[in-house]
Amino acid sequence: MGAVGPVPSAIGADVQSQQWYLDAMSAEKMWKVSTGEGVKIAVVDSGVRVTPSLEGRVLPGADVTDAAGGPGDDYSGHGTTMAELIAGSGRGGGLKGLAPGAEIIPIRTTTGKQLGKGSGDTPAAIKAAADSDAQIINMSFGGDFMSQAEKAAVKYAWSKGKLLFAAVGNDAETKNFVGYPAAYPQVVGVSAADRSGKVAKYSEFGEYVDLAAPGLDIPHWCDATFRSYCEEGGGGTSSATAIASASAALVWSKHPDWTANQVLRVLIDTAGRDWPKDEPSDYLGYGLIRPARNVVKGEGKPGPADVDPITNKKTPVAGPAADGAAPSASASAPAASAQPPRKNASDDESAAAVKSSDDGSGRLWLALGGIAAVTVIAAGAFAAVRSRRRA
Repeated sequence: MGAVGPVPSAIGADVQSQQWYLDAMSAEKMWKVSTGEGVKIAVVDSGVRVTPSLEGRVLPGADVTDAAGGPGDDYSGHGTTMAELIAGSGRGGGLKGLAPGAEIIPIRTTTGKQLGKGSGDTPAAIKAAADSDAQIINMSFGGDFMSQAEKAAVKYAWSKGKLLFAAVGNDAETKNFVGYPAAYPQVVGVSAADRSGKVAKYSEFGEYVDLAAPGLDIPHWCDATFRSYCEEGGGGTSSATAIASASAALVWSKHPDWTANQVLRVLIDTAGRDWPKDEPSDYLGYGLIRPARNVVKGEGKPGPADVDPITNKKTPVAGPAADGAAPSASASAPAASAQPPRKNASDDESAAAVKSSDDGSGRLWLALGGIAAVTVIAAGAFAAVRSRRRA
């Protein structure tokens, strides 16, 4: 799985002090009830190096790239950061994961400029994750174009009962294209919010945003040398996606008999919002993720195991793909499709600000007792009622 990399303790200690969202999300209270134990998360990314913080948490994975090495050889540091944000123990001064009892299955794929161009190895990576023992698939990446091969791989994973999370993208200030795989109907798209609950200006928005999670001012491995963490430019919708996946692991660990539909339904039910649940925000989706509401307080109703929590339509719970065949891992994607039409938007759609209204603890919007109140500061901040998961 790759060599265990050294982490300078002084830098690591400072890094942990920067993980502001752990206190805000009442992590210590949740860990008394659930740590994510028993839940496996496939991290489809640049690989996962077994750092001291990840010792004992990384299982055998897969590598679908043509690059040298294997799933334990992280060529950028990105995948290892995501894995630590999910399941890191904090040993050696590394990042502490929100679900430190969960286990990581690394699936190394091609990320960067090649991603989402209608080609590449992401369909094979998603299929490998689907065929693994993971219940959750974390995809902290995105591209501007849809490919039929990737779409088929996502649908296959969903048909096997996996819960899929993906980053919505960080280009809202430039192009704000619809991002894939977040925009596929079977994937939960995650946007990034800061300490005050304000969605990042760069966090892409649209009808495919389903939930928001902490994503700003979060430390990360600087590069593939693994010599130090960096604070500048840390976070983004990638980190928010990892934290959403970890949140799902905490809930699923507490309720191991639930299905992906039920876990997602509870995350939606307990998310912070002050608008109707069937009118999701283009910026926050169904709200700010708050797993402590279920893990500690027992809130949220799981509902039926085989009904999609968004469309209320029957879905497969597990088993073979609906068409009876899995997508080929070696299938090449056809030409990328053009961007679908988007609804009209204001020129000043920057973010939705969230006020804190907690239980007197003075904590932020994700606090255990917090009830998020959203103030719209830009026209068109709320989407019309939608059927997000269409066939």
